[in-house]
Amino acid sequence: MNDESAKTDKDEARHHMRTRLIHGRSHSSRWDYDHHVVPPITSSATFRLDSAQRAAQGFSEFAHDEGLPHDHPPIYIYDRLDEPTSAMLEDTLAAAEGAEMALTFASGMAAISAVICTLAPSGNHVVAHKVLYGCTYSLITHWLPRLRIGYDLVDLTDLDALRAAIKPETRVIYFETPVNPDMTLIDIAGVRSVVDEVNATRSDAHRVWVAVDNTFATPFCQRPIEFGADIVCLSLTKGIGGFGTDIGGAAVGARRFHDPLILYRKDFGGLLSPKSAWPPLVYGLPTLGARMANYQKSAARVAKFLGEHPKVEKVLYPGLESFPQRDLANKQMRDFQGRFAPGSMLYFLVKDPDGAGAPAECVIDWIAQHAYSITLAVSLGQIKTLIEAPYTMTHAAMPADEKIARGLLPGGVRLSVGLEDWRDIIEDLDEALKQA
Repeated sequence: MNDESAKTDKDEARHHMRTRLIHGRSHSSRWDYDHHVVPPITSSATFRLDSAQRAAQGFSEFAHDEGLPHDHPPIYIYDRLDEPTSAMLEDTLAAAEGAEMALTFASGMAAISAVICTLAPSGNHVVAHKVLYGCTYSLITHWLPRLRIGYDLVDLTDLDALRAAIKPETRVIYFETPVNPDMTLIDIAGVRSVVDEVNATRSDAHRVWVAVDNTFATPFCQRPIEFGADIVCLSLTKGIGGFGTDIGGAAVGARRFHDPLILYRKDFGGLLSPKSAWPPLVYGLPTLGARMANYQKSAARVAKFLGEHPKVEKVLYPGLESFPQRDLANKQMRDFQGRFAPGSMLYFLVKDPDGAGAPAECVIDWIAQHAYSITLAVSLGQIKTLIEAPYTMTHAAMPADEKIARGLLPGGVRLSVGLEDWRDIIEDLDEALKQA
């Protein structure tokens, strides 16, 4: 890193993260945009090379990140390998998560697949939490076995169960926190302590890695690397993107992960296009702090309302005093200023005497047909408040008996609180609950 770049990075680090998410890196080797107020977007699938020697250098340097200075100007060759717009987004994502590098992918699932398959190749084993987003569950239980990657799903809130599940061939511990959809928190530092015990007897080639999906919290509310995670997976479609216009994902962690992940991305083709990278770079991350701060204010009011409603059996929101893991939430979910940041997601159970989910379905149907401020739709973290029924929607890939055994009931409702006036959200929920 040259003296000028080092000085610039040091100066930028003095500023608060909310400011840095808006301005990014003022000087970047990714692109000369000193005179742009808004970072530019590429629209070229391939890049002109000045000579055969420069072309050869570009190919020789590709996927050799660890051997190059951090600010080494990249030689762009072809969009699928690397390009400037997503690279600028990666720099800001890495800063937000407190990591050395980030690599973007075409979707959150593309990022998750890349992380698991590079860290636990064929013949190895993955331990994951017993409740996962439906597509992640399908990836682990349906596709990994085809690649001869074994798995066990255990309750990762029980560190003894984690310790017992780790095998000689285990390479990855994977979990979401908060868990989708039931808002269970996994103690990242606790998992790290168990993994450290195991790794103390292993060579680096056989070590266990901790991978955390931070989609629900976003780096505004939680930075898993600070608590010992090795690598973080993100869906850029959700809270980071914020507006529901583009799909994307990212893997964020130590620089050592960059080369295997970018090779995986190159060969499997799951790159994020510049046109999909530009919105989270220009709109999503710059507004993350403002959006999440306001999401949380409304989520607290909505959770309190639901907790007092006679037709609601239980509300799970980390910001409530009644939240079962309140102490862990206070420790782990903190914003860039160190303030408690419980996020915008909540999960509640509609009272359901028959256990078949009919009252919750009535609530969902009324909202779909009559509500103005709440939308029946999957996804989350958007400026619009979104509601869904995980049992039959996002977690449909899990067999019914497994869902019940893992605590996912037909009466469960997931709510992602947006930027509407909280009074309108509550009014729509109140009307919908009258139908239950």
